[in-house]
Amino acid sequence: ADERKKLERLCRYISRPAVSEKRLSLTRGGNVRYQLKTPYRDGTTHVIFEPLDFIARLAALVPKPRVNLTRFHGVFAPNSRHRALVTPAKRGRGNKVRVADEPATPAQRRASMTWAQRLKRVFNIDIETCSGCGGAMKVIACI
Repeated sequence: ADERKKLERLCRYISRPAVSEKRLSLTRGGNVRYQLKTPYRDGTTHVIFEPLDFIARLAALVPKPRVNLTRFHGVFAPNSRHRALVTPAKRGRGNKVRVADEPATPAQRRASMTWAQRLKRVFNIDIETCSGCGGAMKVIACI
């Protein structure tokens, strides 16, 4: 029950907007007035923007498409040799784990990615794994 409350709190936190509507208002001159949650050191309690300037500042908060905002380091880093050992397999469709102590051969290190690997990396389309059973599939024809 306590875990459920924590999960709800987390969901409410991550789904909250970047700007509070309660503290946002329009002035008589048509400018945007934003009331600060806590005053600045100099005593400023609100900020006034031109409408286009306000929109430009809001647009700067929106991330570019397909950009990862989460960075992983250490064992969870994308190139970590040990990542496959600590991350759970995706519903039985995990890659075959190569023991970290086995050095890659020079041919393996310089081998370019296959088009199937590129599809998986760029578009998250895994054509080498069956979506029904999770087994390995083999390309028999390409049209």
